[in-house]
Amino acid sequence: MTTVEPIRDKANIKKVEKILAEKSKRNLLLFTIGTNCGLRISDILALNVGDVKGKNYIHITEKKTGKYKRFPINSKLKPMFEDFTKGRDDNEPLFQTIFHNRLERVAAYGIIKDACKEAGIEEHIGTHTLRKTFGYHHYKKFQDVAMLQKIFNHSSPFITLRYIGIDQEQIDKSYTSFVL
Repeated sequence: MTTVEPIRDKANIKKVEKILAEKSKRNLLLFTIGTNCGLRISDILALNVGDVKGKNYIHITEKKTGKYKRFPINSKLKPMFEDFTKGRDDNEPLFQTIFHNRLERVAAYGIIKDACKEAGIEEHIGTHTLRKTFGYHHYKKFQDVAMLQKIFNHSSPFITLRYIGIDQEQIDKSYTSFVL
């Protein structure tokens, strides 16, 4: 099994957002939630309209861990949610197919993979790329592995750094910077 990578270059994130924006508000929102909240795809796809419509916080129980999680909706997502949920019933799945069924993981994978391919991103991409991208850029901005460990519910800082690809990046940098 191949490990997926975060999207490390912010310019590539913008390329993917542009590609998705031209095709579908739904798909852009799916990508943006993943890169701005760090949720697993199973938790993103489980959201209903009422979970975000008119809200300042998202409250979920993580499917994988069963743990409660609450976090604020940021300034990028807030207007996207307002626009995307306008006139929709609170009990509807936030992400639906054309047949009004809840979007499934395989379809989400295809959306993300295709947009990243079109953007020229060569890394190993999957649905978990969104969560890892959030983690990578959160760490780069705040340099706070303890906070990120808590956000991700990881058991150690080492696991968090390995998860977002920082440990390998640091090893690579040490090798290229070390010359005898």
